[in-house]
Amino acid sequence: MNIHWKSLSTVVAGIATTHFVTAAQPKAKTDNRPNIIVILADDLGYSDLGCYGGEIQTPNLDALANNGLRFSRFYNAGRSCPTRASLLTGLYQHQAGIGRMTFDAHQPGYRGTMTHNGVTIAEALAPAGYQTGMIGKWHVAETPLRDDQRQWLAHQVYHDTFAPKENYPTYRGFQQFYGTIYGVVNYFDPFSLVNGEEPVREVPDNYYSTVALSDSAVAYINRYSESDKPFFMYLSYHSPHWPLHALPEDIEKYKDVYKAGWEKIRQERYERIEQLNIFANARDFLSPRPFTDTWDENHTQEWDARAMAVHAAMVDRMDQEIGKVVQALKQSGVFDNTLILFMSDNGCSNEVCQAMTGGENDRPAEMRNGEKIIYPRNKEVWPGPQNTYASLGAQWANVANTPFRFWKAKAYEGGICTPMIAHWPEGIKQKKGAIIDQPGHVIDVMATCLELSEATYPTEYRRNKILPYEGKSLVPIFVNGKREGHTELCFEHFNEMALIDASGWKIVKPKNASRWELYNLNDDRSEMHNLADRYPGKVTEMEARYLAWEKRTLVVPRP
Repeated sequence: MNIHWKSLSTVVAGIATTHFVTAAQPKAKTDNRPNIIVILADDLGYSDLGCYGGEIQTPNLDALANNGLRFSRFYNAGRSCPTRASLLTGLYQHQAGIGRMTFDAHQPGYRGTMTHNGVTIAEALAPAGYQTGMIGKWHVAETPLRDDQRQWLAHQVYHDTFAPKENYPTYRGFQQFYGTIYGVVNYFDPFSLVNGEEPVREVPDNYYSTVALSDSAVAYINRYSESDKPFFMYLSYHSPHWPLHALPEDIEKYKDVYKAGWEKIRQERYERIEQLNIFANARDFLSPRPFTDTWDENHTQEWDARAMAVHAAMVDRMDQEIGKVVQALKQSGVFDNTLILFMSDNGCSNEVCQAMTGGENDRPAEMRNGEKIIYPRNKEVWPGPQNTYASLGAQWANVANTPFRFWKAKAYEGGICTPMIAHWPEGIKQKKGAIIDQPGHVIDVMATCLELSEATYPTEYRRNKILPYEGKSLVPIFVNGKREGHTELCFEHFNEMALIDASGWKIVKPKNASRWELYNLNDDRSEMHNLADRYPGKVTEMEARYLAWEKRTLVVPRP
């Protein structure tokens, strides 16, 4: 089925809205509670956006930042599914059942799916009268492997469910859902695509995930705005997670940009971060490049420049599509009273998927027509089209996460600290474009939504006792520019551990390390000066607090 790009939105909007009842005629609003849209990017680097120092063209997100707030210290759980579980429930990821990935390790904190001792934001807000919809990547349901996984991933056999249906979004408070159950997808023909609860078996030839999800979001907004009830929408993009898949016209914009190389692009990002004053007048905060190789010594410059160009194209397209969502809000007359929160699930990834094997878990070996998918171990094919699964690798991930060290799945800032933009014309009272240096965390989204919606957080839900949420509302920051923050924020993922104290001290213990490291983030934003030997008492005190947190939040027992 050949469909021109301009007509694709009509096709996808039709797919995405089949579960809506016939809309009532528009009527005057009497419920003045704000609409809430949470937009989540996937593996976005700290400095990928223009408003955080990047060279990628992101005018729509930049406009939201320049007319709203930017957070310089907003944290997540370090990886996709744990962060999503925390964001949705307001709990630490182990409390929500996803301490690692979406496979059951048979320990309370590691069940591989969101357990029922927490509620989602949608489950909390729907009883308070909110319309609730989710679009995009779910990735918080256990996804057990099947005997025919290889054929299933290639759309060559079909099953009715991609995970137990009781773990689908429509069973967790979302009245509508259009998106994928699994984590990794082919952007042009995604596996595990679902409308409501029904598998979407075919998509148009010109399908592209980022466009389709955005068109669906526009359709949801148009329908929601006809009701007197406010809405909560969770828009969870796949972009820019590998595989490196982008539209040719978007890649073309960046075809020459990254030929300048790793060092130059990183230095230029750092200088723009300084100019933007992201870190409150801090200086000399660019962490050393953790590689001995240089761009001039790189024998695969053309391929590597192309890979980063595709990554940039994916971010650029996401921004373009967010622009369509913003325009829909404006045309519907609900923009001014809609809180938009934009963030990422973790830092940019250093994963090298060309070294992986296709045909297992969520990585297909073939396309629908049987054509083999190439995982370019020797960089023998260009990244970008759907018959290749490639990724950035560590050098470009280090650039994307400028000025920080490391990347996704690490407890250093490069893994757990990412952009966060808040925009709400009627509700944010701070100076437009203000940069907030107070720490926040994805667990705070639940508390924020509860305060704005005036919803009641349950102590029991569907006969399950519900844990108290861990987050603190961001609303005081929107109104007053500050709040009484967390005493501490803690992190653990595959034995990567950290605790950040309210005073700015941070301890980090990498996997397999024997000792904790200590940093003062107030003076050392990029964790370059380990002070553990100078302040051993501080390390001991903070370690005790971390271990108490582990016991309280189901980090232990580990699998």
